[in-house]
Amino acid sequence: QEQLVESGGASVQAGGSLRLSCAISEFIYSSSYYCMGWFREALGKEREGVAALDRGGGGIYYADSVKGRFMISRDNSKKSLYLQMISLRPEDTAMYYCAAGRWVGGYCRQPLTTVNYDYWGQGTQVTVSS
Repeated sequence: QEQLVESGGASVQAGGSLRLSCAISEFIYSSSYYCMGWFREALGKEREGVAALDRGGGGIYYADSVKGRFMISRDNSKKSLYLQMISLRPEDTAMYYCAAGRWVGGYCRQPLTTVNYDYWGQGTQVTVSS
């Protein structure tokens, strides 16, 4: 059973918008995997954190490159995580992944790095053309 399933990726023009969704399994939703993040991996580059939130503590984190353009949110009733993206740029082109991790020491440690995330989705492709 897949624990995280992303959707919503598409090809758009620069300046456009997209909303990515991540369906969270009951196993993860009801467990102590409080740290939820969106990551992206462009061709030939390392996976990087885009946005993250702490379901337990309420913290929200963004990479500098997306601040003011991307917004992470969740819908508990739908067990879903979202990434609203506006003013998209060609450099936002990447495979986008949803991830879940546990607290370390009572909080989401290094929420925009991959190190403390245990579950990953299969990814959804976002392509932004100029």
